[in-house]
Amino acid sequence: MKNAAAKTEQIIDQPARIRTLRRIAEATADGVWPAIDLTLPYIDGTENLPRDGRFFLVGNHTQTGMGEVWLTCLSVRQAVGTRVRPLTERGMGSMPGLAGDLLAACGGVVGTPENANKLMQNNETLLVFPGGGREIGKFRGEEYQLKWQGRAGFARVAIANDYPIVPVGHVGGDDVYRSVWERDSLMGKLTQKVGQAITGKPDMTIPLVRGIGPTLIPNPQRMYLRFGEPIDTTQPDGISDDEWVATVKKTTQTALETILQELQDIRAEDPFRGLSPLAWRKAVRPNAASF
Repeated sequence: MKNAAAKTEQIIDQPARIRTLRRIAEATADGVWPAIDLTLPYIDGTENLPRDGRFFLVGNHTQTGMGEVWLTCLSVRQAVGTRVRPLTERGMGSMPGLAGDLLAACGGVVGTPENANKLMQNNETLLVFPGGGREIGKFRGEEYQLKWQGRAGFARVAIANDYPIVPVGHVGGDDVYRSVWERDSLMGKLTQKVGQAITGKPDMTIPLVRGIGPTLIPNPQRMYLRFGEPIDTTQPDGISDDEWVATVKKTTQTALETILQELQDIRAEDPFRGLSPLAWRKAVRPNAASF
């Protein structure tokens, strides 16, 4: 119990080696941003981010996995100046050695209720993808679909700490690679069986994908990011805990699904969606300057 409590405390008061790596990571992030900006990522809604940094970002995973994490964290840093603390899968967040130190320096924390509570008590900015790894491996036709079945922990911890939720949608990552088969096809079912035999988890299958043509060379894609309006999680009188958790989860999911559809509509009309240099000046721009 003491070791667990000590680890929880260390997500706030990080060891000296982590603080050193954090300074390096932040300097690198600031240096990398101009290069990212050259690709004109479509970033909208940063005016919805509470300036005190006290909010809980809830987003969607794509087949790039980490692409949406970095773009979200860098965008928040540019707009508000706060460090985002992504809540990660237990296996990833518990990596030993330098890899684990680098993840911690970049803000990563194992996504447990205890850790989330500790971060919220310290008024930090959090990020979670309720679908987890299940949203990364998508079969054909599942692009930009949320897989939140049985995942309501984010709503429960936000309510407990009276933390506003900011839905953040990411489009572009599911077009870098495209799945070859549909889930219900013969090969799709075979892929799921093989994946389950390897991982022991039927919903964590990584389908066969392709990039440019039949290769695994990634398709160049413009990235689209939108921050929605904050969702108040303050529990009204006369509503049970379980009912309010379900309401907050549904409200967040609906808001995020709306954002994803809006971004896909924008992307469909954008001649720069494939990062063609010839269409650079015709790129669709957000209605308002993000920062």
